[in-house]
Amino acid sequence: MTLPAHAGLDAIVADPAGAVIGLDYDGTLSPIVPDPAAARVHPGVPGVLAALAPLVRAVVIVTGRPPRTALALGEVPGGPSLADVPGLVILGHYGLERWEDNRLTAPPPPPGLDLVRARLPELVGGLDGAWIEDKDRAVAVHTRRCADPAGALEALRGPVAALAEEAGLAVEPGRMVLELRPAGMDKGRALSAFLAERDARSVMFVGDDLGDLAAFDAVESAGIPGVRVCSGSTEVTALAERADVVVDGPDGVVAFLGDLVAILGKPSASGRA
Repeated sequence: MTLPAHAGLDAIVADPAGAVIGLDYDGTLSPIVPDPAAARVHPGVPGVLAALAPLVRAVVIVTGRPPRTALALGEVPGGPSLADVPGLVILGHYGLERWEDNRLTAPPPPPGLDLVRARLPELVGGLDGAWIEDKDRAVAVHTRRCADPAGALEALRGPVAALAEEAGLAVEPGRMVLELRPAGMDKGRALSAFLAERDARSVMFVGDDLGDLAAFDAVESAGIPGVRVCSGSTEVTALAERADVVVDGPDGVVAFLGDLVAILGKPSASGRA
């Protein structure tokens, strides 16, 4: 049971009742897979979050996915699910949708998505292996199945950006994906608002992709002790460069959170390496 020495972690251990633990979903709580519809939660996640949630102020998942999709993928066959985590809040679509106490609140979808749904197939039609994911309040194009995923993604950047501008939407780049979504909200704004709502006294955020940089910014600007944790990968290095702690993908996230649970459950132990 060891945690790296860091002032933000010290603050969480010293005062867990004031701590908000924020987490991305894809690449953090679930592995990155060719088909996002198959990105089931790491089997250790529901249990470790269920153990962590009663020890801290709040556990919140901040994701680009719709909350109900994250919940559906958050079921472990024969075991616990994300829905079993006490007090869990899911801020989906980068904070536009909120799931809490089994209730979902969300604004209506932006009208620009209809234009995207009509035109995006034309843009990806010539790229073998590229495919479109409709997220109801966002639409994403994936290139992971292409023969040259990075090259295909680069070829789509300009046309997708032009389509997003015409539709009044923002483009969110990720790991072999470009997502067209409503502007005006990102993971940083969602996390900042949640910290203020819960009157947090410390914060941790765990992420893996470019969209999580805004959440890292929110940790830095929160005015409270914070720690940024990267679920490391070879595809994205920008988060690791900004992180206070880097772990080895979802396996590392589960182990890290497990160590935190063990230490918070035994406040007399320092737990420091």
